[in-house]
Amino acid sequence: MLNGEHRVVVTGIGIVSPIGIGVRDFWEAMLAGRVGARPITRFDTDGYPSRIAAEIDNFDPADHMDAKRVRWTDRFAQYAVAAARGAFDDAGIAKNGPRDDVGIFIGSALGGVAYADEQHDIFRQRGLGSVRPLLAISVFGGAATCNVALEFDVRGPTVANANSCASGAVAIGEAFRAVRRGDVRAAIAGGCEAPLSPLCFGAFTVIGAMSTRNEDPQHASRPFDRERDGFVMAEGAGMLVLERYEDAVARSASIYGEIRGFGASNDAHHMSAPRPGGENAARAIENALGEAHIAPGEVEAVSAHGSSTQLGDRAEAQALRRVFGDGVAQLPITASKGQHGHAFGAAGAWEAALSLLTLRYGVLPRVVGHFVDDPDCDLAFVRSTVEGPIRTMVSNTAGFGGINAALVFSALDS
Repeated sequence: MLNGEHRVVVTGIGIVSPIGIGVRDFWEAMLAGRVGARPITRFDTDGYPSRIAAEIDNFDPADHMDAKRVRWTDRFAQYAVAAARGAFDDAGIAKNGPRDDVGIFIGSALGGVAYADEQHDIFRQRGLGSVRPLLAISVFGGAATCNVALEFDVRGPTVANANSCASGAVAIGEAFRAVRRGDVRAAIAGGCEAPLSPLCFGAFTVIGAMSTRNEDPQHASRPFDRERDGFVMAEGAGMLVLERYEDAVARSASIYGEIRGFGASNDAHHMSAPRPGGENAARAIENALGEAHIAPGEVEAVSAHGSSTQLGDRAEAQALRRVFGDGVAQLPITASKGQHGHAFGAAGAWEAALSLLTLRYGVLPRVVGHFVDDPDCDLAFVRSTVEGPIRTMVSNTAGFGGINAALVFSALDS
């Protein structure tokens, strides 16, 4: 405990992603440069300007929960339960009775909207009697947190947020503060998303946010690249187990790293475009560093949001220049959406996991999909895998509605 507050560490990571299920598969895929994008198979995309996505095709919910839970849940909650199980297993925490002092914090931009889309079609075609009876309890934003609570008998606070693409990072940040204050002894935190339905996907196509590089899906998501034309929508979940440092040490847990700070802000500018100068995104990072008592010059790497949109990447580059000044020219920056795509709430959790894995293994993955430099995004992007100890890292996230969030992670020896 420091100044009356607990140090908070991460002892478990659970991943369900298009490039790997489980933390080991995810990390190996990141290092290998594997890309999850491909033509959509989930529904007919005839007439859609964008026809590619990062689907998960090897996920069977029955591998992660019993048949009753499978019947009660839609895909976004199933991903959350599976990732939570992976995180608990990775942390070495057994399901051995109720946990009154553990919280659940999960972000999801869309929750069960895609499932509602599917059931609405059934309603229109066959009438109310054909709609799934459990629809009402499957699609609300808190369904994922509640199903994780039910599956693992976790009875502490369950907090769901829908802060667009930043929701996973916000969930981790709020969980960090709850553990640090002593509200709970531990928490499962992260994000989940299952947006691949005709209407959800189509809505983002209509506003021109997604790549139309349909003939070349493996190279469609291009973070900070001059020729980027939008993101590749993805699905999945990422969860972290957060614990008080003293508890983790007492049970000899393996620790990925320490969460040191969290910052958030809003651009108050536009619902689908960031504030061009990046000043409020910079403020979120500065607030996270201030809470961590870490100077910008002490940061050794950044996991950037890198959505591959023209406006988003440019504003993020501006924000990073504001925070790190001239030092940004030497600051290694990675961005992983060129591999796993953009799964909204889940993406922020995957990128937090990437930061923690980098701290543990001393390997910073390269930016896959960055081919042509953009003068407006002139930063020190990781061109090839960097090996060597990295002690402090920032994970930056942004979302529609002008939402910004940043997390600061450090190795325990820093």
